[in-house]
Amino acid sequence: MDYLLTEEQKMIKDLAHQIAKEKILPKRSYYDETEEFPGEFIKIFAQSDLFGVYIPEKYSGMGYGVLELCLVIEELSAACSGIALTVAASALGTFPILLFGTEEQKQKYLVPLAKGERIAAFALTEPEAGSDAGGIKTSATKDGDYYILNGTKQWITNGGEAETYTVIAMTDPKKGARGATAFILEKGMEGFTFGKKEKKLGIRASSTRELIFNNCKVHKDNILGREGMGFLVAMKTFDVSRPGVASQALGIAKGAFEAALEYAHQRKQFGQPISSFQAVSHMLSDMAIQIESARALTYSVARLIDSGSKEFSKESAMCKVLASDVAMKTTVDAVQIFGGYGYMKEYPVEKMMRDAKITQIYEGTNQIQRNVIALALIKDLARTHQ
Repeated sequence: MDYLLTEEQKMIKDLAHQIAKEKILPKRSYYDETEEFPGEFIKIFAQSDLFGVYIPEKYSGMGYGVLELCLVIEELSAACSGIALTVAASALGTFPILLFGTEEQKQKYLVPLAKGERIAAFALTEPEAGSDAGGIKTSATKDGDYYILNGTKQWITNGGEAETYTVIAMTDPKKGARGATAFILEKGMEGFTFGKKEKKLGIRASSTRELIFNNCKVHKDNILGREGMGFLVAMKTFDVSRPGVASQALGIAKGAFEAALEYAHQRKQFGQPISSFQAVSHMLSDMAIQIESARALTYSVARLIDSGSKEFSKESAMCKVLASDVAMKTTVDAVQIFGGYGYMKEYPVEKMMRDAKITQIYEGTNQIQRNVIALALIKDLARTHQ
């Protein structure tokens, strides 16, 4: 498909593809095995301006949008989604500042984030609050010009490695979701520490840790938006960031499909390539159809966001659900096409299958996304009847 990308967009895509092929591919097995954080790639991505693709030029970014970020994430994820997450998760932590930050906050935080001098993380999930984001327990108690944070955040991507954190805490628990407030925190603040690094099924190159707040003192100037807007900040952030998860899923699916297609063409059984067998060729056809469909929707939603549209929650949820479901099915089928080899670590598709699963879970499970979509459909119907 020709998605009518501009010359600049093609250059960004080609650059990310080149980095994925020349830099990431040789290292993906190492990082998957060791579960080390791929710090060496921070410098590579920074030198290529990939951290600043979607950040305005006035804050040292490239001045592009969500579509360009999606192009980058897709290409990097085709090689290794765990390594690609250093960019994608930093974007998730950066979007709240971009969307809701004051001019002073933007100058202070976006400039080093755009340059890759710092990376960011987003902290909403807790031990007892995942899909139910309104059930968070981390508290922020006002004390003069400061707020005192206490509590724990769980499964935070880039946790411990990021220098800048967007954290959602309850300033007024009696108000439920309307009592949440978003804060910008910095690594090294007194009372802000990290728990153990989690051992995961997939995306093992990515660092996932607890954030622990023990009487952490945060100035009121670090509030994003205003007090009580935390839930809105989180939801609006996810609306903009979900095409990034879709792009991660697309990249994984693309990598698995290309590997399976190549293998099916080379692998011979009964004197002919297995790609000539209808059972295998239909699997490959379905992979291609589903990936292209998910890509078309994801790029369309990214363009919708970049157009300045105010309404895209439903569409954002749709592209995340479709692409992540496609990634899971594609990688499972790729392992099947590889047969016994697909189950072995020396071939890449078992890793891709493990990596794909998380895309159906984080930034809102696909079941929650379907709830979001259904609610929006019902609201749309109600409007037509008014």
